[in-house]
Amino acid sequence: MSYQAQVFTVMIASPGDVAPERAIVREVLSEWNAIHAQSRKIVLLPAGWESHSSPEMGKSAQSIINEQVLDKCDLLVGVFWTRIGSQTTEYASGTVEEIERHIASGKPAMLYFSGQPARLDSVDSKQYEELMKFKNSCMDRGLYQTYDDMSQFKERFYHQLQLKLNQHDIFTSVSSAAPNDNFGSPKIIQLPNLSDEAKRLLKEATLDSHGTIIMLRHIGGTDLQTNGKNLIDVQDRKVVAKWESALEQLRLESLVIERGTKGEVFEVTDQGFKIAEHIPQ
Repeated sequence: MSYQAQVFTVMIASPGDVAPERAIVREVLSEWNAIHAQSRKIVLLPAGWESHSSPEMGKSAQSIINEQVLDKCDLLVGVFWTRIGSQTTEYASGTVEEIERHIASGKPAMLYFSGQPARLDSVDSKQYEELMKFKNSCMDRGLYQTYDDMSQFKERFYHQLQLKLNQHDIFTSVSSAAPNDNFGSPKIIQLPNLSDEAKRLLKEATLDSHGTIIMLRHIGGTDLQTNGKNLIDVQDRKVVAKWESALEQLRLESLVIERGTKGEVFEVTDQGFKIAEHIPQ
């Protein structure tokens, strides 16, 4: 079924040594759209110079990127590792110029610096020195987050993206102003058909400080942990099966999303939090 949504452009700003992170940003945005776009009436469109700029003569390359991509974006995600990029006429690099111009315009930005180890012979000392200067300037302004590996980057970016979308005015104003499909009628929340175990699991997970559910299978049995509790209090196969089914219900209804590939860690989605508000204690 079709629906109306407002599209926000997310620019990915980075030098050439963080290609995997750029792919992760696109992946996370795609995941967010699949789960939240219809309920939030928001679509996040990733953009970068390589995909959203076209050839033009008469201006510097960075000026063209600024006009064709940067000036049209709503949120900027910047990522660095060992390089800062190629210098422009005014800034240490094109990436830095994009970030500084975006911040100066009053739009939100999310900056990340990789702490992953790098081979010394692969690091350009001048590039790294300029990068550290920029990083220190960001520290003074409280602008960035660090990460140690790709898994941590994806986890932190996904979590902080949720916070940004739930807190910044340009995104929250859309949700509050979204047209009501049933104008003139009271808004009815359609609750999915969940088992008692699924309802309790979702409710407990929304009370967890990180909104996280952990399913652990070990020699002694199975644990289902959230909000500081193990919900499987009896290691009986019939009981365990009920809780496994409860977690699967939440996943199929997009009320939780799996993190990783082992089927062990799940996080409550935006829709999950909304549904939980209508489940009695």
